[in-house]
Amino acid sequence: MGIRGLMSFVEDHSNEFFTDLKLRDTKIIIDGYALFHRLCFNSNLELRYGGDYDSFADVVQKFFEALFVCKICPYVVLDGGCDISDKKLKTLKDRAREKIQMAHSLSVGGGGCVCPLLIREVFIQVLIKLQVCFVQCFSEADRDIMTLANHWNCPVLSSDSDFCIFDLKSGFCPLNSFQWRNVNTVKGTRDHYIPAKCFSLDALCRHFGHMNKALLPLFAVLCGNDHINLPIVETFLSQVRPPLGAPSSKGRRHHRVLGLLNWLSCFADPTEALDNVLKHLPKKSRASVEELLCCSMEEYLQSQVRLQDFFQQGTYSCPDTLNRGFPPWVLVALARGQLSPFVSDALVLRRTILHTQVENMQRINAHRVSLPIRQVIYGLLANVSPPSGDMAWNRQPLQPRAFSEVERINKNIKTSVVDAAELPKDYSDLSRLTELSLARRQMLLLETLKVKQAILDPIPPALKLPIAVSCYWVQHSEVKAKLQHLQALLLGMLLGPLHTTINSPEEEALRGGGAKMLYEELQRVKAQPPGQGLDLDAAHVFCQWQSCLQMGLYLNQLLSSPLPEPDLPRLYSGRLVHGLCRQLLTAASVESLLSACPEAQQLYEQLFNAMRSYAPAELFLPQGKSTSKKKRQKKQGNSLSKNRVGTALDARGWHERSNRFGPLMGALEEHTDGLEL
Repeated sequence: MGIRGLMSFVEDHSNEFFTDLKLRDTKIIIDGYALFHRLCFNSNLELRYGGDYDSFADVVQKFFEALFVCKICPYVVLDGGCDISDKKLKTLKDRAREKIQMAHSLSVGGGGCVCPLLIREVFIQVLIKLQVCFVQCFSEADRDIMTLANHWNCPVLSSDSDFCIFDLKSGFCPLNSFQWRNVNTVKGTRDHYIPAKCFSLDALCRHFGHMNKALLPLFAVLCGNDHINLPIVETFLSQVRPPLGAPSSKGRRHHRVLGLLNWLSCFADPTEALDNVLKHLPKKSRASVEELLCCSMEEYLQSQVRLQDFFQQGTYSCPDTLNRGFPPWVLVALARGQLSPFVSDALVLRRTILHTQVENMQRINAHRVSLPIRQVIYGLLANVSPPSGDMAWNRQPLQPRAFSEVERINKNIKTSVVDAAELPKDYSDLSRLTELSLARRQMLLLETLKVKQAILDPIPPALKLPIAVSCYWVQHSEVKAKLQHLQALLLGMLLGPLHTTINSPEEEALRGGGAKMLYEELQRVKAQPPGQGLDLDAAHVFCQWQSCLQMGLYLNQLLSSPLPEPDLPRLYSGRLVHGLCRQLLTAASVESLLSACPEAQQLYEQLFNAMRSYAPAELFLPQGKSTSKKKRQKKQGNSLSKNRVGTALDARGWHERSNRFGPLMGALEEHTDGLEL
């Protein structure tokens, strides 16, 4: 949600509408969607290379640490899937088109704000790590946030202008004036606070002649928000003029906000004001417009969802889910963030939106490679058992097995129809999916990813799912992956276990050793200037990999995680992987990079050999036009085929060396155990 032009208007009157706060010793309800976008776009993070998730995770952690220092207790509320009514579809499609244009701009060296594909999942993993209380609502969260904040009498932190309309007891703190990087000390004490500004709805109403607060929802829907945009109302709005003396330098939206608020302040209540609006419309349109406006105004009423019950007792109930036959375990998993809104959209609307990445816009969109994985997800969601004793359900038509996907085509969007996969009978009842044995659930996951269990046996638990996904990716990528892409991806996966090893108190002996040297070298590669432009083919290849990882992750979650969930913040760093690609194309080799750390070299061998089993043979052939380049790649390819880097380890050899490399393997075990949901 969001009201066009309202936030800039109230900020122009900052001294009048906002009060200064020294925020400490309080609960605060945080709009999770607004927060992770703010931290992503306002922390100098690189957005062109598909996500520096480790840097983003560090920023998120610092944000919450600042709150903890000030004894601020955060409760994060995340939006869920699209509203069951689907009334925001047009807005969502418009935003999808805007993101495509921004992604294209970033891909050719321009500016733009496009969230990396896995940013939400990374954000949730950091919340879990820091033990921050959070909930994922079934659909849009604004009303639920308002209701909870008023129940607990605490402020809301967001950047959504709709919170200027809600009547919040303790006010609304905009993110852009929340100075969490500037923690202060209360004079004469050891207490800390965060400087912030708090919007006052009472001050806004006083400014407009003590207007009735109940008129503001009508203002919101007339001014235009994400739910409503009626061209016929433009006839009325065109007649609304700002008061005399209003500055002419302000734009059209500013004048509309000012004029509409000034006009509404003349009425005692919404009914009187609405009747006056309808008088300006053709008689044949009045009834339908009135119904739509009244329905949209209800979005500003108190929610029936009691989030306090979830935070205090772990129970979540939403009226939108009643009598729809959704399995209770699915609703619980959605509320806990263990299933993505992608799943609820597919389940409720039979439609999903595939988010554009910074990819090669002249090629087929990067999500096409993961279509078979999505079809299995749709197959699992296609059959929902009726609620017990619900006769009305039995009279409903059978759910279709076709799903719609909104996806990029060139620099526009289109809606494609996709058939759900036909699955064996024991996977056909979503309500009983969790009752299947671990072996059966894992079998479906691995069959979908087209990888054999034996290939994953030597792989540490934390990396089993990423490697299984990578085996799928290397077989199906539309822009064919090259050797340096595969090598860079696997080298990047070492970052997580290396980080865990050098920061583990139990591994004091390793500090200053090979693990630390390699970690610092990888950080140097990441920090290097990118040089000439973005390598679009490399970007597209890695976008395809991220799409496969995202859908593999969603399928794994839907199957109740038969493989451990990977540590996403340390799994992929776009700048690092692209930097490694450039180095591997020049003078560097995998051997030279890993020479300082035998433990990491051992782990790399395991990962590489699993991938080699599925990679096309031509991936290892010398490529390029120049003789020197061919010789270099041939030498590199030959070295990879030897024991030091590329040959598969036999079981006996692995067991003999497992004790020697125990520290890094132990780090990987710890890496996994801390992330299981």
